[in-house]
Amino acid sequence: MEYITIGNVKIKKTAALAPMAGVADTAYRTVMKSFGASYVVGEMVSIKGLAYSDRKSAELLTVSDAERPAAVQLFGCEPEFVPAAVEIAERYSPDIIDFNAGCPVPKVAGNGSGSALMKDPKLFGEMVSAIVKVSHVPVTVKIRAGWDSEHINACEIAHIAEECGAAAVAVHARTKTQMYTGKADRSIITAVKQTVKIPVIGNGDVDSVESCVSMYRETGCDLVMIARGSYGNPWLFRDIDDFFGGRPPQSPPTLDERLDVMTRQIELLVKCKGEYTGMKEARAQAAFYLKGMPCAAKYRGMCGKLTQINDLYELIKLIKSENTEL
Repeated sequence: MEYITIGNVKIKKTAALAPMAGVADTAYRTVMKSFGASYVVGEMVSIKGLAYSDRKSAELLTVSDAERPAAVQLFGCEPEFVPAAVEIAERYSPDIIDFNAGCPVPKVAGNGSGSALMKDPKLFGEMVSAIVKVSHVPVTVKIRAGWDSEHINACEIAHIAEECGAAAVAVHARTKTQMYTGKADRSIITAVKQTVKIPVIGNGDVDSVESCVSMYRETGCDLVMIARGSYGNPWLFRDIDDFFGGRPPQSPPTLDERLDVMTRQIELLVKCKGEYTGMKEARAQAAFYLKGMPCAAKYRGMCGKLTQINDLYELIKLIKSENTEL
């Protein structure tokens, strides 16, 4: 098995879990890690919010020992708030601090943060420098290909990150205007890899062992990162880990296995966030696991009405009773 090193953090060269706001919470990350994700990154947290001691922001920074190696992710565009935010973030003992300069959603990019920083290389550099200056752990940066097809500047931005002391850069090979549509352009990752000496993490359209292997082969990246391909599918990390570990492929999960892992994740979610909030957030998570099975549309519709953990148990009972042959 090969490994890469980010700062002083050793990571298996298999597949990592990408940061996903509203999806990759502690429960999600813990389950993905248990199936072989080599590294996980938490949901993004506002630097300014942390500096003002926002309780909700701080809750997103919790990292359990079961998740390690793990990063917390910060976003923002005001360097003056960085020292206070990093000091608070480090209380949660992350292995790495990741800076988000790639989020395309309007409420982030529209305020000058996330992928908007790719239009302002000077401010981007100031933010990375400010974080590196006060952080006691390695600092990585997540970027996109560029703002739009007319402004592809991932190589320039990655070079600035390296010059400012970043220990690695993750590249989502889509532009901001693409959001999550179209196809990721892997040639962007290749170009970034040829531009910088720090590790490059490739992200975009990896949803199988084959696409993971081809990402490594085509781009020369140091680590592959999976986002939406992991939805309801922690077995993807197991299969990738088996491939690189030289082990034969395992059988796809049975219906019972899928439902058992779904239950484990949602029970952990409820434990972390309480039944009211946990079950509200579990609706989408449960739907991920049920995609593609017989009567999936009906069951996913029922997921939208989950309010108590017992509702989940009743849904599972119904699914099993109606799919005895699976």
